[in-house]
Amino acid sequence: MWRLVWLVTSLIAAGCGGDEQVVAASGSPFDTTQADAGVDATATSDDVSTADTAMPDVAAPDVGVDSALVPPVPDAAIDAGRALTIGERCFADRMPSSGQFEGPNYDQFAPVVGAHCQGTNHQHIYGIEQVVFLGDSVTVGTPPTVSGDFYRTRLADALADTFHLEKPQYLWQTVDPFDGTAVRQTSGSFLSCAKWGARADDLLGGGEQIAKCFPYGGSDQRTLIVMTMGGNDIAAISKAGGAEGQSLTEVRAMTEAAVADFEAAVRWLKDPVRFPNGSFVVFANPFEFTDGTGDTTSCPAANLTDLEPWENPQDLTDLVIWLNEQLMRVAVDTATDMVFMLEHFCGHGYVATGANADPTARCYLGPATPRWFDATCIHPNPVGHDVIAEMFKAVVDEAP
Repeated sequence: MWRLVWLVTSLIAAGCGGDEQVVAASGSPFDTTQADAGVDATATSDDVSTADTAMPDVAAPDVGVDSALVPPVPDAAIDAGRALTIGERCFADRMPSSGQFEGPNYDQFAPVVGAHCQGTNHQHIYGIEQVVFLGDSVTVGTPPTVSGDFYRTRLADALADTFHLEKPQYLWQTVDPFDGTAVRQTSGSFLSCAKWGARADDLLGGGEQIAKCFPYGGSDQRTLIVMTMGGNDIAAISKAGGAEGQSLTEVRAMTEAAVADFEAAVRWLKDPVRFPNGSFVVFANPFEFTDGTGDTTSCPAANLTDLEPWENPQDLTDLVIWLNEQLMRVAVDTATDMVFMLEHFCGHGYVATGANADPTARCYLGPATPRWFDATCIHPNPVGHDVIAEMFKAVVDEAP
């Protein structure tokens, strides 16, 4: 919900550590106009695909919503007697003084947003028999955080309790530092095919993450797929238009290809023929560490990267905003769910926390706000991993 030129520069170091035809969204792909104030950010379940209603009859849990997770309603919207935008409803504490959010316009796709505001609520997830983790280094986990604190480890334990699954063993939780993957791919009811440095084309192409986790072309088990993806794509886009000097036309095509690769993968994972007993997908949008300021010097490790500015930074901003919007479109079009990792991590980075915190930063949340990033700048610390696990769990637990 804020300008994202800083998102790209912060993720330039993220590389360390399909059969479906994708239809582009209508309108200009780089239109960042804000949603009409009359659009209701919480569309009814009738607006969502009914694909899940054909699933086998499995008893669903009675899930309540923790009232502590529900943000206060902005007075301005109440006074105006209009529907809230997603930004007003969920991120009012990060609203600039102008009262207008700048950044991804999620409202244009009318997603169903969870009461907890941790992400969308398009799926009724229950009766899960196996859980598969795909994606990048955020999902795999990285040092100096220990394996027991990785979000996938914590989330796996929580999901095992919720769905009465066999928990994964220690080797599944740990990371092979030479390969950048989990030491053991399968353990208990859990699989992990995520890898350090992965990009969207590594899901169905390149790294063949989906093929590795689903070698028989799908599964007859009711499956939940969890992933973080997009940070390394943004890093590559930034490098292409900056250090490599590629044209805007070339980088636009690169950005569109990343979205197409991601959408093709999600559609594959939601194919009822491949998953006759049901599949559910929950993914997160990529975060960044500068708290909406673009100050990459705030984290010392960021200075080790080879950053070169774009001739027109606004072009980069528009590309990244569009990419994030398209992730939401994919969630709506495929009746899957997106976790608001970008938005919730803003205010917990290197500019808005610590002894030298900048109280004028867009996402500044107060002097006692904890930092959620580790010394690499681009990965979560144990507290950040715990927050990610809680966000995914909140989205999984809430029924439409």
